[in-house]
Parts: sequence; structure tokens; C-alpha cells
Amino acid sequence: MKADLVIINGQVFNTFTKKFEQKNVYIVKDKFYYLTADEVENFQAGDVVDAKGQYLVPGLMDIHMHIESSMTSPAIFSKAVLTHGVTTVVADAHEIANVFGMEGLEAFFAQPSVMDIFYAIPSSVPSTTPELETTGGYIGVEEVKQLLKHPKVIALGEAMDFNGIVNQQDSLIRQILLVVQTERPSMPLEGHVPRVSDLELAQFLYAGITADHTHQSPQSIYEKITGGMFLEFQKKSITPENMRVIVENQFYEYMAIITDDVMADDLLEGHLDANVRLAISCGMPAEQALYCATYTPARRMGFQDRGAIVPGFKADFLLVDDVETLDIAAVYKDGKLVHEQGNAIKYPAEEPAFPEHFYQSIQCRSLTSEDLQIKVNSAEKAVVNVMQISEVGTFTEHVQREMAVTDGYLDWENSGLALIVVMERYGKTGNIAYGFVENALSEKGAVATTWAHDHHNLMVMGTSASDILAAQKQLLDMQGGYVVTQAGQVKAVCPLPVGGIISDAPIQELGQRLKEVRQAMISLGYRNSNEIMSFSTLSLPVSPAIKITDKGMMNVRSQMMIPLVED
Repeated sequence: MKADLVIINGQVFNTFTKKFEQKNVYIVKDKFYYLTADEVENFQAGDVVDAKGQYLVPGLMDIHMHIESSMTSPAIFSKAVLTHGVTTVVADAHEIANVFGMEGLEAFFAQPSVMDIFYAIPSSVPSTTPELETTGGYIGVEEVKQLLKHPKVIALGEAMDFNGIVNQQDSLIRQILLVVQTERPSMPLEGHVPRVSDLELAQFLYAGITADHTHQSPQSIYEKITGGMFLEFQKKSITPENMRVIVENQFYEYMAIITDDVMADDLLEGHLDANVRLAISCGMPAEQALYCATYTPARRMGFQDRGAIVPGFKADFLLVDDVETLDIAAVYKDGKLVHEQGNAIKYPAEEPAFPEHFYQSIQCRSLTSEDLQIKVNSAEKAVVNVMQISEVGTFTEHVQREMAVTDGYLDWENSGLALIVVMERYGKTGNIAYGFVENALSEKGAVATTWAHDHHNLMVMGTSASDILAAQKQLLDMQGGYVVTQAGQVKAVCPLPVGGIISDAPIQELGQRLKEVRQAMISLGYRNSNEIMSFSTLSLPVSPAIKITDKGMMNVRSQMMIPLVED
């Protein structure tokens, strides 16, 4: 018998005992064939690698993530993330679907990648309803039926519409759930279940949703897992107190480590591997952390061929120098070496291609100074509704503040609040919505983007009219991305010309541009654990408690619109 590759003298992670065992690993074609502590005389070896005591770990698997959050294409993403030991992902491409619908998904499906990219059906395009937000694309029941037939589709992406799931029997999301449960009854149904408990949690579970990846607390972890829900832990939920609940209750079987969103600048430093390291540093035993980034995610998604180093499974694995720090020396995909420590991220041999019209998708007019003058009936003061952001996470609170009125117009530039404007950008309605934000910018300036969760309309927020106008103009000129302005001057830009959400530039260049945007936001006084995500989710109408779309500000739970100014 001939093995194409033999790894000798390695400490192999046994998924089922959660221990390392010294073994020689025989690989035939793209699969593990045989593991033994003894030498095998009747095997011929093509290539032999002496691990010299290094640790062999299965390739990491990220089962809840969005490629578009890294603002790059699947082909470029694959090259970048392989360097961090991730060999399989399940991508929910609802961002490109919100912009281009089925055409966007097909463009993603068609891109070549070295890593294995599977997809979850975007279940929430739009995230709520067309009456509450305008999107470029739409995924309805007929589109779901088509996607169920695609070989790369293995799950239903996060169901987010709280009212539709809990209170509306005939809602689109209920119809989608019924179709999937009928036609693919074994398909995992992913959920978006923030700050939901007790009866409402039971209603989510009753609808068939069995996983959640949102921000967790010790109380929510215990309630959700003991109630039958599988939890997927992204960075903001990997804390010492949360990991303590997992460890003390031995909840490892009911969780996975995932990323959800990794910005392009952060991607240069790490991906799922960074969250595994974080879990270990927060008290999870290293072997359990590896288990929850390899085998439990594979089992959750129904894979029968990956997540462990055993005969018949795909030969996706890492050579690791130190388990506690997950110091990755080499990455193998399908039995072939694809990355060694110290090598730079490579650009794909074939440049990622998208349809020409994907590069000309921002269809809205320029703002004028008159657009930023908000007339009210009050004489001296008015009570305005405000989105209050926090320094950690993406949740907001609804507060009210008094604002001075000058000559019949709100004096928002001297209020200590930021004005936020959302413009419909698909050329459908021309909607313009206004809101106010607290704890945003302490200096005079503006931030603008077309990467606005999940509808991706044009959003600009600022503390001076001139900066808002300058930022919006620059955004239109470069057909989408991020812009930061100060004193009427452009301070940082990150162009995202593909649908206003993706760049086809090398990931190093993209990451550097985004890092400059982040630093410029910080210089304007923006304070958050992830400044860019915090800003971009001010428009996400399924993330508590108050957000804004092109239709206006809304209460996320009730989905009732909130007026800018109280009567």
C-alpha cells in the first residue's frame, strides 16, 4: 500500500478522548487512512514529514460567519483564513444577498477557493420586512426552494425577525421555516436570539430554531443550553464568566466557537484561531477549546467527513508548536501543505471577478445643506428620541433628550449629539431618514458608510453639517465603503466598490485602509470594543433596542417606528 503523505513523530489530537497521543499518520489522496504508534513496513510513502513532537490538530471549522464582514471576496478570504488554520466555513452570505439577491449569492458560489466554503440560506433578506427597510435583493419562499437544491447549501442562516417568528403565523420567515423543515428536515436551523428568555425563548425553539450566536451572559447560557439550544460563541461572548459556566457544567457538547464577523484589519492578525486562544485564556481547557472549534461544529452541521483525525476523514490538519497558544507552524488542506508559518497571505492566481454592474450600485443623490436643517414646531426646545450606544457590543438604548431650537430648526450641531442620516441607495424610493445618536462623536466630524447592516443603504453620522456633506460626497464618488471627515476634509477612506460592501484589493491593502478608518473614528471620539461594527449596526433593525433604517428609527422588539421629535 502506498501513502501519499506520512506524518511521523506527531502528537495527534484524539477528538474522542480529548487527549494527545503519539502516532504516525498515513494519508492516502485527500483523506486520513491509518494512524498507529508503530512503524508499518508494508507501506510505501510518497512524502514523509517528521513532526518532531509537534501537535496535530484537525483543521478549524467556523460554522457561523459572514465573508462579507471581512469586506473581501470568497477567493481572497480563503487565502487569508487558511493561514489561520481554518479549513472549512459555513458562510451566511446575507449581506451580498441584501444588495443583489440571488445574483449576489450565485456570484459567491461561483468563486473558486482552496478552503471548503459551504453556505447557509440567507433567511432574512430583508432582516425584517420591506415595509421597515429597503434592500436591493429579496429572498422569498421560491428563492429558498431553489437554494435547497444547491450542493453547497447545508443550513438555514440566522432567522432574525423576532415578530415574524413569535407573533405572525403567516410571516415570510415562518413560511421559509416550514419549507425547509418539510423539504430538508435534517437541515440545521440557525437563529439570532438576543436578550430572549422564558416564554419568548420557548417560542423560538417551538418554531424549530435550535442555535444562537448572539451576545451571551452566564444566565442566558444556562437557560438556552438546558432548554435545548446549541450556542455558538463569538468573541464578545468569550469571557471568563461565560467560560466558567461552560466548564463548571461540562457544556462542551452543546457549543462551538465561531467568529460571526471579522473585520478586514483584524483578519490580518487572526480569525477563528484568535477566538480559540481567547477561550483558553478565559479558562477553557485547551483540549476542550480545540474540540469546540473542530468536532462540535462539524457535528452541528451534519458533516460526516471532518472535525477529527481518523481514517476516512478529510486530511485537513494543523501542525502546532504550542497547544496553549495555538502557535500554528503549518496548515494542510486535503493532505497538501497550503501554508507555513512566516509566509505572507497570497493573492489568488486568478483575480476575483464580479459582474460589471456590481461596481456601480450606489444610486442616490447628493445631500444638500437644506437636507440637514430639521424644522420643528417648538419655539425654544424640543424633545428628541436618541439611540444611545455603549462602549461594548452593538446593543443600543432608547433615551430622550432636550434639544435647543433656533429660528424654528433643531440646533443639533451644538447639542452634544450626532445626527445620523440613512439614504435609500438602490434607486427605488429615495427615502431619507434621520436620527440622533449619543456617545458617538465627541469631536466635530463625520463617519459614512454603505456597509450598513443588513440593508446596506447609505448611512452618514456627524456632528457638523459640512463634514456630513463632505463624507457623503466622497462615498458617492468612490461607489461605497467607509469615509471619515473632519473640518470638511477627508481623513480616511476604505473603498468597497463591489456592491458598496466588498473590495477586490489584496487583503493587506484593504486591512490597512480599514485600520486607518478605525483610527480616524477613534480620533473623533468614537469609543467601542469594535468601532466599525458598532457604527455599521446602528442600522440593524433586529439588534436591540433602537436602530434606524431608510424608513426611520424603530423599536427593535415591537418593530414600531419612533419619531425623531416628540410632539
